[in-house]
Amino acid sequence: MRAVVRDSYGTADVLRVAEVPKPTPKAGEVLVQVEAAGLDRGAWHLMTGKPYLLRLVFGVRRPKNPVLGRELAGRVVALGEGVTKFAEGDEVFGIGEGAFAQYAVARADKLALKPAGLGFAEAAVVGISGTTALQALRDAGKVQAGQKVLITGASGGVGTFAVQLAKAFGAEVTGTASTPKLALVQKLGADHVLDYTHEDFADGTRQFDLIIDMAGTPTIKRLRRALTATGTAVIAGGEGGDALSGGTDRQLRAQLLSLFVRQRLTGLLAKENAADLKVLAELIDAGKVLPSIDSVVPLEGVPQAIVDLVDGLVSGKIAVDVS
Repeated sequence: MRAVVRDSYGTADVLRVAEVPKPTPKAGEVLVQVEAAGLDRGAWHLMTGKPYLLRLVFGVRRPKNPVLGRELAGRVVALGEGVTKFAEGDEVFGIGEGAFAQYAVARADKLALKPAGLGFAEAAVVGISGTTALQALRDAGKVQAGQKVLITGASGGVGTFAVQLAKAFGAEVTGTASTPKLALVQKLGADHVLDYTHEDFADGTRQFDLIIDMAGTPTIKRLRRALTATGTAVIAGGEGGDALSGGTDRQLRAQLLSLFVRQRLTGLLAKENAADLKVLAELIDAGKVLPSIDSVVPLEGVPQAIVDLVDGLVSGKIAVDVS
């Protein structure tokens, strides 16, 4: 089968499209014929092997799985031992291993039936980004109807879902984005938009009950300045920081400080599960959430797509057409 692979960690130059063996599902897994895959920021981390702590799970010297990609949508073609919730031919979406390929294995508890109203490309970009946004708002942020919510990085892969989900939960939503991307954030339903190249959300003129920080760059001091006295900040974006731990140090410092102040400062470790995929599918079927796709690229376009994503040239998500 054709797949996007790399033999070592590095820049996009290490990626190539090659023929590799079709994987075999183990107990609790299914084999999916991938129609489309989603490109999330995690693909860059797994390509570069940074932060280095990731390598303890995915391979210390070189990747355990040479095939890149985790978000996917496609059809079930084989079932591993013990899998009863799916049948061959089911159209599914969710999270697997080696999604930038014609076939990929996925744990059954990380898949759900594809929403009928979505094409494969749209469904493919939901798995990681959608569940991250949902858990940031509902679980970590404990969002309530009527709250004033700020989404930083609102035009990004997770941010575009977070804006729509916050509106679905009944919040008054403000989103930050760069000038060219403000129109998208407004289209997604944000009540207010801030151009971060000209406006500072922490200038003291506004305060929020809840901040979902997907931008990954605001200091804890700035986040606190923009919160109400008892507001909550969820630091979901983890970019920056050192090569060992990435941006997780900012989350840890925020949680430590939260022990001594009235404001609630917390991080997010998203959990991949089918239950939240089903919640997202229901919201999609109800018309409250719609994946925002910047472009669709073939397997050969993945290296450049990753470069564009890291350079900030992407609005929403990039889908990979595998079929």
